[in-house]
Amino acid sequence: MMTMTTTRRRTTTITMTMMMMTLMMMITTMTTITMLLVIMTIMLLLLLMTMLLLMMRWRRRSRTRTRTRTRATTTTTTTTMMMMMMMMMTMMMTMMMTMMMMMMMMMMMIMMMMMMMMMMMMMMMMMMI
Repeated sequence: MMTMTTTRRRTTTITMTMMMMTLMMMITTMTTITMLLVIMTIMLLLLLMTMLLLMMRWRRRSRTRTRTRTRATTTTTTTTMMMMMMMMMTMMMTMMMTMMMMMMMMMMMIMMMMMMMMMMMMMMMMMMI
């Protein structure tokens, strides 16, 4: 009887610890994802702001300085091209980060499932013994 009780207690403690670990892991993953999303949004906003400012500045400069059409057009085109490149780079980075996060999440989920299965098996074994 004593042995049975001890084994049961052990199993319960193990299960509790495992559950706590899983919970902690989930919380950490969630926090990391949220933080990444926030950072990405901030970066995008900053980029947009810079773009607007640059466009406004270039327009003003072109209007004030160069009365010739050629220079104005060239400046505007170059700025736009630069902005487009920046946007593309940011988008690519965001996509890559998201993909990585998704992969990590998938791996975590698989690990959790495996751990749960192992725990169940252990419990079954203990009960049998």
